[in-house]
Amino acid sequence: MSASRLLSVLLLLQSRGRLPARGIADELGVSVRTAYRDLARLQAAGVPVYAEPGPGGGYQLLNGYRTRLTGLSEGEARALLFAGLPHAAADLGLAAEVTAARLKLLAALPTGLREEAARTAAVFHLDAPGWYREPEQAPHLTLLVDAVRTGRTVDVRYRSWRVPQEVQRRLRPYGLVLKSGVWYLVAATDRGMATYRVAHIIDASVGDERFDRPQDFDLGAHWDSYLADFQARRYTGEATIRLSPRGRRRLPDNVTPEVVRAVDSTATAVPGTEWVEAVIPIEGVEHARGELLRLGGDVEVVTPIELRRAMAATVRLLARTYDVL
Repeated sequence: MSASRLLSVLLLLQSRGRLPARGIADELGVSVRTAYRDLARLQAAGVPVYAEPGPGGGYQLLNGYRTRLTGLSEGEARALLFAGLPHAAADLGLAAEVTAARLKLLAALPTGLREEAARTAAVFHLDAPGWYREPEQAPHLTLLVDAVRTGRTVDVRYRSWRVPQEVQRRLRPYGLVLKSGVWYLVAATDRGMATYRVAHIIDASVGDERFDRPQDFDLGAHWDSYLADFQARRYTGEATIRLSPRGRRRLPDNVTPEVVRAVDSTATAVPGTEWVEAVIPIEGVEHARGELLRLGGDVEVVTPIELRRAMAATVRLLARTYDVL
């Protein structure tokens, strides 16, 4: 049972008045049976929901009944977006506001829903950052949040992976994205839209110049398009490899999901062995060598010959380094 869905049913009835079970189900994307079950749970929780029979009938709240989320400050209301992301809220300096908003939200719920929400919170926890690395330090994040909210330009000095290594840019920040514990700034520049890793910003200052973000700009849609374009540009070639059974089991812990999917879709048995042969995408010889060496003797590169030679050269170097005979 979803406590958030029960709250959605309650707010629907409060804002729309009378609704049939079918209407509630359509609004929330659930079955009519689930809608009936949710309405019964609301009634059991003490919410005065009653059914009006006949044509034009439906479910509604007793006249005058409202659940009020009173006393939320502007910062607390803004922080509700991050109620399930404690690390993100802390990064943005909203930890205290999230705590206060959560307490006020819970206090506004009927007893039954409050208990349901508490039970749900006790069994789910979101930890956004990935494994095997320390959280990135992003000292300019709070400044960027303010610039995004107020529509002011930002002058940054940025550490790029391209040459020149450090660049100066004036940005019109459109939004911030948190991906796998890493913050990214989406901004307009004189050269078009660009994405910046916030931890790579060396210096930043908010300017007096203001701008209007386009009303039709959709941050989520833009990010999806950016990721698709990034994946298309990321892989520049292919390699044919052979994997032992153990190598295939170890694959998800050592390479990207795209490579794992490629192996799954192209793997064919190598005659007379338990190994498989597959075609995988690669970013380049150097990057592929680093990834595939993690698999040790459980992988063999068949083609391209440049990658096979690079693997062999590294193996020979390691053999000389560790030769103790």
